[in-house]
Amino acid sequence: MPGVIIVDDLTDLDKARMERDQKKIEVKLERWLTSKCCTEFMEAVQAGVEEDTMVKGIAEDKNPFKELKETTSDNLLYTPEHFAIKESLKKIIDQEINPHVDQWEAEGIFPAHKVFKILGTAGILGVNKPVEYGGLGLDFSYSMAVAEELGNIRCGGIPMAIGVQSDMATPALARFGSAELKEEFLLPSILGDKVACLGVSEVGAGSDVATIKTKAVRDGNEYVVNGGKMWTTNGVQADWMCLLANTSDGPPHKNKSLICLPMKSPGVHIARKIDKLGMRASDTAEVFFDDVRVPCKNVIGQEGMGFTYQMLQFQEERLWAAANILTMMENVILETVEYTRQRKIFSMPVLHHQSVYFRLAELETEVELLRSLVHRATALYIKGNDVTKLASMAKLKAGRLGREVADSCLQYWGGMGYTNDVLVSRFFRDSRLCSIGGGADEVMLSIISKYMDTIPKASPRK
Repeated sequence: MPGVIIVDDLTDLDKARMERDQKKIEVKLERWLTSKCCTEFMEAVQAGVEEDTMVKGIAEDKNPFKELKETTSDNLLYTPEHFAIKESLKKIIDQEINPHVDQWEAEGIFPAHKVFKILGTAGILGVNKPVEYGGLGLDFSYSMAVAEELGNIRCGGIPMAIGVQSDMATPALARFGSAELKEEFLLPSILGDKVACLGVSEVGAGSDVATIKTKAVRDGNEYVVNGGKMWTTNGVQADWMCLLANTSDGPPHKNKSLICLPMKSPGVHIARKIDKLGMRASDTAEVFFDDVRVPCKNVIGQEGMGFTYQMLQFQEERLWAAANILTMMENVILETVEYTRQRKIFSMPVLHHQSVYFRLAELETEVELLRSLVHRATALYIKGNDVTKLASMAKLKAGRLGREVADSCLQYWGGMGYTNDVLVSRFFRDSRLCSIGGGADEVMLSIISKYMDTIPKASPRK
């Protein structure tokens, strides 16, 4: 029957988990039944105390069925090793990053080399990269754990900049680059000695990657690069760029290559640092290339495979973005709960209005659903599956849910939510990018539709 689990169809592992969980419940129940809390509860029942009053008293601390803080044994994806990395990163965030976020937001830039060196020393920038190049050699799920933990940084720009370094500019290099390229660019990026940026988007080509115009024309043992890149995260401070450029005049999906381009090369011009609506602590540059010469050996993998490599990078980038915004949304909801619990309107806390706590419950539910999707896609990805459809769904939902959380929660903060003094207003600005960068919502919908085979076929020409 649909929706019914047949025990005989379960694996031994599933059965063991069910038995373990059952034992936990039984032990918890036994402890509670012999506790003072249970005695008080039964006495209250006999005395005719109102149910709401009893539940309120129990929920404060004593209820054994009150939601427990997640432990390593409860998580379907993360192991104790994942949580150890998250805990280590949390200390760095609390000590080295969050105390300075307000200043960096006001200045419109953060010291990337300093912050990345701290993270690199802790092994955070290469958790899933090869050990021989400074990484930890773990699977992609560890990058996702890092992405979630980075959501505790009290702005969106710095996590985004870190994500570009660890999971957007370097995956193709780690997978397809030569040993020489990895030694020159990957190793120092993982150690935090060099800052990386990704050069894909252009003024006239954002989500439609196939239409980029930047060219790299072969001249002997070098390419001569001309063109420009837009919306380049870390571009002002970067030491090198993972550049996507046209290296031939062939079909648009087969004429592109990824090239490691040193940003201090003659002919590289930082036209401007872009003044953005949000993500203000992250520097974003417009970059021009004027006859920039790059050795042909700087091509990542095979020439002409750049589009394919970039599409593979997009799977990780989109999953990373969805994972990162999860914790941010959780924090915004939590702070909104605490604020509305204190703020009163019409002689009662804002939180006590049913429309408010129902809406917050809906948002919290949506966040957990997104987490399940992200974790499922990650689990499939580390087993070698193509998760383009699921990654696109996660990215789409993350962007839209981020806007919902930001808008709904800001409303409950009233006038205070319209100031720069609180996290929710910063998140309102920062989260808007999730539906644009790394592939707009409309592109995600197009990809999902292709996998569903629902896009109308073009009529044959007569």
